[in-house]
Amino acid sequence: MSSSSTISVGRSVMLWDFSRPRGLHSSLYRYPHVVFSKRGLKTGGSSSSGAPGSSTYHYTFHGDPHATFASFFGGSNPFDMFFGSNRSHSRSNGFSFHNDHTNDAEQDMEMDEDDPFAHFGRQFGFPGGMNNGFPGEGRRRRAPPSERLGTSRKQQDPPVVHELKVSLEEIFHGCTKRMKITRRRLNPDGRSMRTEDKILNIIIKKGWKEGTKITFPKEGDETPENIPADIAFVLRDKGHAHFKRDGSNIIYNCKISLKEALCGCTVSIPTLENRVISLPCHDIIKPGTVKRLRGEGLPFPKNPSQRGDLIVEFSIRFPDRIPPQSREIIRQHLPQS
Repeated sequence: MSSSSTISVGRSVMLWDFSRPRGLHSSLYRYPHVVFSKRGLKTGGSSSSGAPGSSTYHYTFHGDPHATFASFFGGSNPFDMFFGSNRSHSRSNGFSFHNDHTNDAEQDMEMDEDDPFAHFGRQFGFPGGMNNGFPGEGRRRRAPPSERLGTSRKQQDPPVVHELKVSLEEIFHGCTKRMKITRRRLNPDGRSMRTEDKILNIIIKKGWKEGTKITFPKEGDETPENIPADIAFVLRDKGHAHFKRDGSNIIYNCKISLKEALCGCTVSIPTLENRVISLPCHDIIKPGTVKRLRGEGLPFPKNPSQRGDLIVEFSIRFPDRIPPQSREIIRQHLPQS
């Protein structure tokens, strides 16, 4: 079904045909065809609908229909007004149209790049242009590239976290760990994937505390739909034969006999540097007694030149049995309270 609208311009008739023949895909059928009556072109003149708010158009006839045609279209080529500059056809010498109710801002409105015929519709009183062949619908919003292509923003996968066990000696001296990972990566075509191995070098600095996290950004699996996850390693202390860790301090449990605890002794204390420190104990060592060796612990993370302490805790070994004679001697020599 076709629909049309006519607008009187002097004694000529302009026919706006909004129909589109079936089977034709040319964009030219989307836009109006201007038809001037022979009588209107020859006689000239003007008319007004007289209705409130209506637009009045004026033109001057040259006497030559070809000149009139060229004046109206801005040249001998009628398509210049559609694809030429925005102002090439708005005002010309001899044959001109003036919309009494259209301001300069509307006439100077930038033409939509998607609709080169938009300015044509505005020239005849339709500020919105000829969008999709219908006047007054306004400018069409151009969809952003993501909408036009149907793509969505990629999301990054959650981090992949692994525990990394390190010895106290490695924390004391600092070291570099080499970890091999296997991951999937996209090929250059952006669709197929490959499996590859990669070596990650993890630099462990002196004195780093347990729980320190080392992160390698975007080293995880990659697919067309995601951003590779980060790979993270969290430090965990390995068990040690002699020491346990307390921040930058290390604790050594020294076992002594009841006789050594009561009579005094000298104990040998190992260190992380493979040195042995002789620690004399002249006083009675009671359960819970602690001795501290300053500066023999782990380096401080923020100041590796300074070190924590080596804390010596004592464990007293009691005999399983005491002969009756020895028990009597102890009873006589030990205080009653």
